[in-house]
Amino acid sequence: MGAARDSVVRLLPRRADYTGLARSWRRDAMAGLTVGVVALPLALAFGISSGVGAAAGLVTAVVAGVVAAVFGGSHVQVSGPTGAMAVVLAPIVTHYGLGSVALVTVLAGVIVVIAGITGLGRTVTFIPWPVIEGFTLGIAIIIFLQQVPSALGQPVPQGESPLIAAAAVASDATWVAARPALVVVALVVALMLVLPRLHPAAPSSLLAVIAATVLVAGFGLPATAIGALPSQLPVPVWPHADLAVLHTLFGAALAIAALAAIESLLSARVAATMSSTGPYDPNRELIGQGLASVASGVFGGMPATGAIARTAVNVRSGARTRAAAIVHSILLLAVVYLVSGPVGAIPLAALSAVLMVTSCRMISWHTVMQILRSSRSGAATFVLTASVTVCFDLIQAVEIGIAATALFALRTLARRSSVVREDLPGPPLPGDEQIAVLRLDGAMFFGAAERISASIVDAHHSDTTVVIIRLSQLGMLDATGAHTLAQIAEDLEARGITVIIKGVQREHRDLLTNVGIIESLRHEKHLIDTLDDAIAHARTHTNVQPTSPT
Repeated sequence: MGAARDSVVRLLPRRADYTGLARSWRRDAMAGLTVGVVALPLALAFGISSGVGAAAGLVTAVVAGVVAAVFGGSHVQVSGPTGAMAVVLAPIVTHYGLGSVALVTVLAGVIVVIAGITGLGRTVTFIPWPVIEGFTLGIAIIIFLQQVPSALGQPVPQGESPLIAAAAVASDATWVAARPALVVVALVVALMLVLPRLHPAAPSSLLAVIAATVLVAGFGLPATAIGALPSQLPVPVWPHADLAVLHTLFGAALAIAALAAIESLLSARVAATMSSTGPYDPNRELIGQGLASVASGVFGGMPATGAIARTAVNVRSGARTRAAAIVHSILLLAVVYLVSGPVGAIPLAALSAVLMVTSCRMISWHTVMQILRSSRSGAATFVLTASVTVCFDLIQAVEIGIAATALFALRTLARRSSVVREDLPGPPLPGDEQIAVLRLDGAMFFGAAERISASIVDAHHSDTTVVIIRLSQLGMLDATGAHTLAQIAEDLEARGITVIIKGVQREHRDLLTNVGIIESLRHEKHLIDTLDDAIAHARTHTNVQPTSPT
């Protein structure tokens, strides 16, 4: 009872979350303001990119940002709308309509909360490195492709994949129609590249967007703007749905929940390596992110996740407690209530340029080259995951990437598994030529069992009367491998060959017993611990000496 209560308490907010705030509140406040400035254009841009609108992106950054900060498992994580979530949400909006967003957001949040309560937070450690990097590369490419229509001043084609839509818009666009938007894009890209070199702490994306907005207004360029934004937070409304609607949207919600969990845990893990504030609690992080999405959906926002880029800015700006992420949300809330009018005048092309630069910065070419040079299997998994992400689906890409990694690993493990025939130690005695000592190396599992079985059964000479199978070097044994060993023993015994099993490890003994390996042997005493005893017993079964009663 006490252990269960402690487990629940560990998943809830507590005073210890703000230890040291009295000393670090100034740094936390400055870090929060810095992240808020960085997050504003991204929140607007990701909202538009997802199809739910700039207002939903801003609301998500405010509501989900503060909820995740209070209830999450990381002290420095910053949450809100992200590029990956925008990529997943866009086809859902197209297929199910804008009215489905609130319900699918809440449903996905509930799924993530359940995942945290049931302790699934550690599962992210099972996602291989090439899969994570391939997934990230694919997302970066999709984000870039999604911005092509707005960067050319064209509407986004509905119902098309980002790759096809970008190709279609680029082939149909004319210089005259695209020129105003391209001027804005060029200005924003140039400022985002130059300003950090002039002053590393400068909020380059925000300053670039402001400059583009001034340019469009001053010269009267015909560039499409964001449009009207709400001057206050929407009234919270719990989305209504019947069982039929829930059943229809459950698949989409599950995909969103999987992405939210993966991205948030990866971001929190990266933050833990960057910050000196200590480790994070993955299960509590899932609960916090799930509650953040539920709150976001109730206020009309979109699903939220931990944002790696904003979290990194938060850490580098000196954040030490959750207060920094809370300040970031307060700043964005002030934008909603105080300057939503001017923000609505921002050109869409400027936000597209911000996301284009952001997507390029998501790609670490050094990491890409490391993976491509690491191994053929790692490179193949990386390319496959990135390709499936761009061409098909993000969640399928992770699933296929993990499956490919598992297949490559099993193939390698199977290749390293072998049967080695050994000579008997010491001076040979008459009849020793009738004894075959076979050592199993590596693993006896379903991927290698058939090949090892053929090696053992076919390895004996015509005059062999006893086979000693050494298992002391066997690293892995599964049910298929144990069953195969039992079949090998039965086959050899049926040929009149005595089988002795030597050196069964403690962790393998129960499995071998349960699948009938002892019943397959001529006598239970043929399960022997040492090689010397096994050879001595084998010599009693040769034709040179009298046969033992056993």
